[in-house]
Amino acid sequence: MKPKLFIDGREGTTGLQIDRRLAGRDDIELLAIDEDKRKDAAERKKLLNAADLVFLCLPDAAAAEAVAMIDNPNTRVIDASTAHRVSPDWAYGFPELSGLHRSRIAESRRVANPGCHATGFISIVYPLVDMGILPADAALTCFSLTGYSGGGKKMIAQYEAEDRDPFLSSPAVYGLGQNHKHLPEMQVRSGLTVLPVFCPVVDDYYKGMATTVMLHRSQLRGVAGLGDVQKALAAFYHGQGVVRVAELDSRPKLYANEFTGSDGLTLAVAGNDDLLTVTALFDNLGKGASGAAVQNMNLMLGFDETAGLCI
Repeated sequence: MKPKLFIDGREGTTGLQIDRRLAGRDDIELLAIDEDKRKDAAERKKLLNAADLVFLCLPDAAAAEAVAMIDNPNTRVIDASTAHRVSPDWAYGFPELSGLHRSRIAESRRVANPGCHATGFISIVYPLVDMGILPADAALTCFSLTGYSGGGKKMIAQYEAEDRDPFLSSPAVYGLGQNHKHLPEMQVRSGLTVLPVFCPVVDDYYKGMATTVMLHRSQLRGVAGLGDVQKALAAFYHGQGVVRVAELDSRPKLYANEFTGSDGLTLAVAGNDDLLTVTALFDNLGKGASGAAVQNMNLMLGFDETAGLCI
């Protein structure tokens, strides 16, 4: 029997992107809510409990409310909101971090899908901390550039309006109070004991991310410089189908939208032996949101991990 899936919040950017990745698959059955019943709590509860697996593509409070509505012990949940990303009771949906992460996702009934900026940061920092190259108390700085689709329908409408604010044609630095909602996730899920200084930037292009962590060699342990960091990361992610590490090259620029349309993530190490950067390049709607959700679904339901994804 095909597993039944329900996307609660299908009309949002993340929900629509999940739906697109599931379209045409003959190994699942998608449950749909009538348009005129989207706000009907009883109908939503019925579908939430009828599904084998539910995607929550909702604001944090609404996601928590939806979880409380589920009384079917067999319904499994992937929450794309921030609500459960640091909860010890929820598996963290980043399978490439370890075999334990992957097996916990596959076995869990509750999986928190990572945030987009957090995905880039954690993909860099977690392995360096795990391998002992970077101490857990390292004082880190992260610069993360994203396309405007990460802000959802409201932001997309602002950027695509004919009479839009002229300031939107230039990059916007935000989260200036160091209170961005991804910060706790970035610290906890990387194994850090201190918060990083985080500089998120949204720019005038639809999608794509470049999340960069800047490092001094003096912060690192057991490596001689640039090449050793690249080799260590490549070894950590060896054999992964979704995350890869680029070879060192002499490219003078990295473009944040280089992997638009892909559900993969590529790490690029650059700089020199004393001052170096590691940049995660990916699609904020792919590995940064909906692609990751489908990857986690595949693991939870026993499908090929990359089914329905573009890698």
